[in-house]
Amino acid sequence: MSAMGDPFVDAAEKHRRELRVHCYRMVASFDEAEDLVQETLVKAWERRDQLTDPEAMRAWLYRIATNTCLDFLRRNERRPKTYAPLPGFDHGTGEPPELLEWLQPFPDSLLEPERPEEEAVARETIELVFLTAIQHLTPQQRAAFVFREVLGWSAAETAAALSVSVPTVNSLLQRAKPALRRHLPEDRSTWRTEGPSEEERKVIDAYIAAGASNWREGIADLLTSDAVLTMPPNPFWFTTRDALLSFVLPNLDPTSPTYLGEWKFIAAQANRMPAVAGYVRRPGTTIYRPQTLDVLRIVDGRLAQITTFEPHLFPAFGLPQALT
Repeated sequence: MSAMGDPFVDAAEKHRRELRVHCYRMVASFDEAEDLVQETLVKAWERRDQLTDPEAMRAWLYRIATNTCLDFLRRNERRPKTYAPLPGFDHGTGEPPELLEWLQPFPDSLLEPERPEEEAVARETIELVFLTAIQHLTPQQRAAFVFREVLGWSAAETAAALSVSVPTVNSLLQRAKPALRRHLPEDRSTWRTEGPSEEERKVIDAYIAAGASNWREGIADLLTSDAVLTMPPNPFWFTTRDALLSFVLPNLDPTSPTYLGEWKFIAAQANRMPAVAGYVRRPGTTIYRPQTLDVLRIVDGRLAQITTFEPHLFPAFGLPQALT
């Protein structure tokens, strides 16, 4: 967009954060959402003469953002897959989890409202299981569902944003809801908490303490027996505590050829879920470098799921690039 100080630019920039979340829900990738919202704001600047009512800017920007996302998804067709077995690995006895190779976490700091009239993003509409579920919808179904059920727009407003009729919006929503029910857990009560609960904080503290001992102490007691570990976009996956530990522990054993080094962990927040950033000090070095971002699903005081992401988004999370 043009230089700051332009009244149009200043007004449009006020919507950047919510547009970023909207694009993220559509594509489930933080990096791509950043690019798409920037493309949206550039298009808005180029088409600014088309905005005849400044009070309608928010809806107008959402329309541009949605069409920008739909164009992106037409060029980059994506469908969730399931993880495939890897030769020589014990994955556990559970069903293979779903794999979204493009899935990335979203920093909670960017979900907080900047203005009093804004609403904080609810956990149930940003948690990883929700992001994964809506990727099963067609892009248009996804957009209709987000407008109607997440943002609370009317059918008429949604139709205008998507350039379709109201009956088409209703039809898209009718098909989206049963598809989502097939992919969302029946018990979604744990989504209602804003920020870590006291129980979750205890688990996070225990996880960090276990990490300080290179998981030699305490980690097994933190995991449910059917704990799931996935590492998108990497192909590794495990569906039981024993399988998970048999993969992880050799990397933490100084006598193992796969030993990575000493770890430090610090707490973080992603997608309204507890998260832990992991840093490794490799043998012969003195600095702990970013290694992983673990997003945690905690059930009844234990770790039920760990989704491990690569560390390139640490700057977006405000996490340090090194620890000593």
